Amino acid sequence: MTLHQGSCHCGKVAFEFEAEIEQVVECNCSICAQRGYLLTFISHEALNLKRGESDLSTYTFNKHAIRHRFCSTCGSGTFGEGKTPNGGEMVAINVRCVEGIDLTQIKRIPFDGRSL
Repeated sequence: MTLHQGSCHCGKVAFEFEAEIEQVVECNCSICAQRGYLLTFISHEALNLKRGESDLSTYTFNKHAIRHRFCSTCGSGTFGEGKTPNGGEMVAINVRCVEGIDLTQIKRIPFDGRSL
């Protein structure tokens, strides 16, 4: 497993997690499409929020099942929190906020969130 570092644009929110990022989900729902999210999923326990909990704001919509977290200063959408189909806590990391990721080398898996 590779240790990844991520942050918002202004740096107030910083996090790390261990994962192998070989592919990302590219959802076409309204928020993901507008914000350009490319997502990798980890367990909630795997996320280490290094700083900025008090700088995070939360946005929910539709079924209010996903807590979209973003920096209240710069607006960067760093990750979302929700549940897996079996009820476990999970985090969807926006890999655009992760250091050293070459997006041209990662397979994108389309997901039709717009139809849900």
